[in-house]
Amino acid sequence: MNIAFDSHKHYTLCSVATERGQIVEETRIDHERGSIQEFLSRYPASESVAVETIGNWYWIVDEIEAAGHRPLLVHARRAKLMLGNVNKTDRLDVRGLNRLQRTGTLPTVWIPPGELRAQRDLSRTRIYLVAIRTRLKNRLHATLDKYALSLSGVQDPFGVRCRERLSQLLARLPEPVHYTAREQLAYVERLDQSIAALDKEIEKVFAQVPEIRLLRSIPGIGRVLSITVNLEVGEVSRFASAQALASYAGTVPRVHASGGRIRYGQLRSDVNRYLKWAYAEAANSLVINQRLYPDRHVTRLYRRIKARKGHQKAIGAVSRHLAEATYWILSKQEPYQEPLSRQQLSTRV
Repeated sequence: MNIAFDSHKHYTLCSVATERGQIVEETRIDHERGSIQEFLSRYPASESVAVETIGNWYWIVDEIEAAGHRPLLVHARRAKLMLGNVNKTDRLDVRGLNRLQRTGTLPTVWIPPGELRAQRDLSRTRIYLVAIRTRLKNRLHATLDKYALSLSGVQDPFGVRCRERLSQLLARLPEPVHYTAREQLAYVERLDQSIAALDKEIEKVFAQVPEIRLLRSIPGIGRVLSITVNLEVGEVSRFASAQALASYAGTVPRVHASGGRIRYGQLRSDVNRYLKWAYAEAANSLVINQRLYPDRHVTRLYRRIKARKGHQKAIGAVSRHLAEATYWILSKQEPYQEPLSRQQLSTRV
């Protein structure tokens, strides 16, 4: 028996078919807690249930597991390409998923355990709040620039020590502008408090995780990024190689090879964007501080690629190195080790 779901925000279309493709039942299930579990309880346990990766798949997977069935989380984009339907309807989609199940070609993705899904919300919420705070700070900077106002000789105008001086500077703005700037600064202060509270909760939850201590040995990966990387990677054994993890993290470019010519295109978009952000943050941090560590492998790698292809490609190369290093560190449960240079390798030989 094959079961497939085409889920939307308010309802799910379910199709149940035999191994020969004969349709047993097709019905619409309105979304409310317990409705999917109740429907699946009519069928023998341990059946596989295919459901696409939509925004609200968490609770649907939970109900499939509660009913004793095995959820299969489908890569929606790949499934669409494999089905090749000219027309698109819910019924065609759900029958197509069952057809891919019968042929053994259903493109599935890893389902994180429920505890890991919940823990990810801590780091992802922190990333979101920091991004909002950064946008507010940039807007305040732009407002001050419009009126040729700035705090000279200050590295962080939003720091606690400079907050009073910043308020005095904002008071020199025209009244309507001063009001909006003051409100934005108040939001920045509230976000500072929320992010600090999140940091305490994150530290409490992940203080004793050994993988995070290992990840912090990677250049550019600090406390926040190590937690993000650990949560987003999950079980490293699900990746066949270091390159597979690097591809999942969005650090591997597209390849166009034809007629003996090879061209590398842009990075893929259907990747884990949190991992991609984490490695890009770490790479940029390393570049900013490269003068402090001129002999590091990542510094040499950045300078070599930058000389030939520019800053952006060099950042991508460093990000990929960090992603591949993550695979080996978590697989071997060993801290990061500097790769040997060509000169060191030749000396060994």
